[in-house]
Amino acid sequence: MDSALELARWQFGITTVYHFLFVPMTISMAFLVAIMQTMWWRSGDERWLRLTRFFGKLFLINFAMGVVTGIVQEFQFGMNWSSYSRFVGDIFGAPLAIEGLLAFFLESTFLGLWIFGWDRLKPGLHLMTIWLAAIGTALSAYFILAANSFMQNPVGFTMNAERGRAELDDFVAVLTNKVALVTVPHTLFAAFMVGGAFVAAVAVWHLVRRPERDAEAFRTAARLGAVTLLVAGVGVIVSGDIQGKIMTEVQPMKMAAAEALYEDADECAPFSVFTVGTLDGSKPLFSVEVPCLLSQLATGSFDQPVRGVNSLQAEYAETYADTGIEDFTPNIPVTYWSFRLMMGLGFVAMAGGAWILWALRRGRVPAQGSRATRYLLWAAIMLPLLPLFANSFGWIFTEMGRQPWVVFSLMPTEAGVSPSVSSAQVWTSMVGFTLLYGALAVVEVKLLLMFIGKGLPDADPPTTHDDDSDAPLAFAY
Repeated sequence: MDSALELARWQFGITTVYHFLFVPMTISMAFLVAIMQTMWWRSGDERWLRLTRFFGKLFLINFAMGVVTGIVQEFQFGMNWSSYSRFVGDIFGAPLAIEGLLAFFLESTFLGLWIFGWDRLKPGLHLMTIWLAAIGTALSAYFILAANSFMQNPVGFTMNAERGRAELDDFVAVLTNKVALVTVPHTLFAAFMVGGAFVAAVAVWHLVRRPERDAEAFRTAARLGAVTLLVAGVGVIVSGDIQGKIMTEVQPMKMAAAEALYEDADECAPFSVFTVGTLDGSKPLFSVEVPCLLSQLATGSFDQPVRGVNSLQAEYAETYADTGIEDFTPNIPVTYWSFRLMMGLGFVAMAGGAWILWALRRGRVPAQGSRATRYLLWAAIMLPLLPLFANSFGWIFTEMGRQPWVVFSLMPTEAGVSPSVSSAQVWTSMVGFTLLYGALAVVEVKLLLMFIGKGLPDADPPTTHDDDSDAPLAFAY
């Protein structure tokens, strides 16, 4: 790995996956905290206020880390991918500008009002601020995913041959890209799986380790988190099914790579749950298959044909002969296993949420020292990681399955790298970012564990000022 191209791809992959560890938590926790505060506002039950303040602080820690790690993404476009930025800048500029001016404005402004406005704003107005901040996180996801969907399925543009770049001519088409319209709900549902699992896991940990403290409040939180996880999981399944069919329509090679399907399946294509193959992934040695399931996933019918890698390779070699690409096949082992890890971890997480609901049914808490208690403790530790890693594997599949294109059918990945950046420069920045991210990860985990361990705060709303009306705002959450 000594070329600037490979190093730039690794750096972007590392920083993107790391940043996305915080994104689904931010999106989902904003809404879950808003729901908790709404329940307090409607019922006056102090346990909802205490849960709002407790999970609100955890949300703020994650939000801050997400902002810090997200800034690096923008620098990379200009530093390592200047040719790509020039090619799509006219199209990417619009949704990303709106994301910054509108969506991030909602997030940052109203989140600030929520933090410092507990005793300065009326309860209903204060509640509105967290809902607007939550809506801002969803809008940010929409505009960013609309930009990313252009890379998967370019629409709403014309090619300027003189300037050698794609230029925007239909902004509505970019925002209503069929890939974006299904990717947005799929991503949001997946984010709620992470938030639901996190809330349930934290609550279960307290129920198991400290059953004498705030058991009723944490049982309520555990049920809210588990229900959110299960409902969001169903949403992921439904939206993912639709997404698979659209992916087959616009990127058939990605679907073939997801199944490691080399030869065309004329009818009733099977889906392999588990396969052991050759090192290059070109030949299966042992496979566990579900008959006809791939046809259903790809086309919506159990008896429809699905195209394989070899025929698509021949077609692309003829269609895109002028691009200089010789091999249009993505990395098969990566796409195959990331696709299955994405689904498998998601299903295991849903099973964990269902088990938590069963274990806590009718107000129950397993007796201390019992086998069920030990299992619940392990579930509390592992549950948040399952949908979080499923999200990461989903993005790895999405982006690796698009290769060798940085913009499908328009720009090869190797053409998007900055021509003047050397391998040494990319190495330097990649090592620096990796060390920085490692340090930030330690800070994030220590802060979360510290505040999780403290348990629920008092019921009194946080005070952000004293009797002096001229005193500056202070964060006393």
